[in-house]
Amino acid sequence: MLVLIDEACESGARLHKACEILGLSPRAVQRWRKSQALEDKRKESSKSPSNKINETERQEILTVMNSQEFRDMNPYQIVAQLADQDRYLASEATMYRILKEAGQSTHRQASSPKKHQKPMELTATAPNQIWTWDITYLPSLTKGVFFYLYMVIDLYSRKVVAWQVHTREDSTHASELIQEGCYQEGVSRGQLVLHSDNGSPMKGATMLATLQQLGVMPSFSRPSVSNDNPYSESLFKTLKYRPWYPRRPFQSLSEAREWVEHFVRWYNLEHRHSKLEYVTPNDRHTGQDKVILAHRRAVYQRAKLAHPERWSGQTRQWAAPTEVTLNKHRTSRLEKAAA
Repeated sequence: MLVLIDEACESGARLHKACEILGLSPRAVQRWRKSQALEDKRKESSKSPSNKINETERQEILTVMNSQEFRDMNPYQIVAQLADQDRYLASEATMYRILKEAGQSTHRQASSPKKHQKPMELTATAPNQIWTWDITYLPSLTKGVFFYLYMVIDLYSRKVVAWQVHTREDSTHASELIQEGCYQEGVSRGQLVLHSDNGSPMKGATMLATLQQLGVMPSFSRPSVSNDNPYSESLFKTLKYRPWYPRRPFQSLSEAREWVEHFVRWYNLEHRHSKLEYVTPNDRHTGQDKVILAHRRAVYQRAKLAHPERWSGQTRQWAAPTEVTLNKHRTSRLEKAAA
């Protein structure tokens, strides 16, 4: 701004006119020009505090904080430890300030926090290639006590391929569930990948031994990251938001099982899934969806021939996705630039 004012004055403009256009006071401009030459004229302004830590003391504090004994502690822990040793070097605030000045105000533990990598990308192009499963709570009459719904779905077709309801979470129940699903679907060794959360039933010794025996490869979400298993989470939301979901707790285990059986029958055989172009999961699982969607395309083509003025472009394609990907890895900007 000072450069613009100087250019205007050199061209013959008056200082107060140039300042008036910019909405400034001439005295402010004069003060800015003198700012570099100003010095602090306050009394005793150049004096250092009498209790200021000198360089020798500063280095001693840094040496102690970076020693083998204290390098993984924060200043609050260090001060307490030093007091137990009849020593005082500085306050916690002073130690934090010295660490900041030295560029050491970061993670002070010997090891950095563990970072969990995103699960591997899994893509299904046909049924019984990838299953996902999870466990959810069903309320019982006893407060704080639940029934546990185990449910396995096929990633490609969204069909519920196996389910059970029990009174507890257990790795043995989980292994029996997977055995039942593999038997009903005729899964062979090396054919299937099973994805789940990181809960104890999913990673129990019995469960892992069963998967190895069946030739099923396990895949796990990151701890406490529900987004890594979105298809099972979405299914449980569909289940609990049905209009006929009980408003009162289930009175018994048999009642809970009867209700889930009714839901699974509706979901697999009647529910037209929005991600499958509104065919049922069972139609998709058996391949019947191709016939249904081809018929819909033919209906639309005939409708367009009968009334072409109603379409400005192509008719709806009625095409379900040919593949479904779990935990798809997004390409970063750097990776896109490198490609």
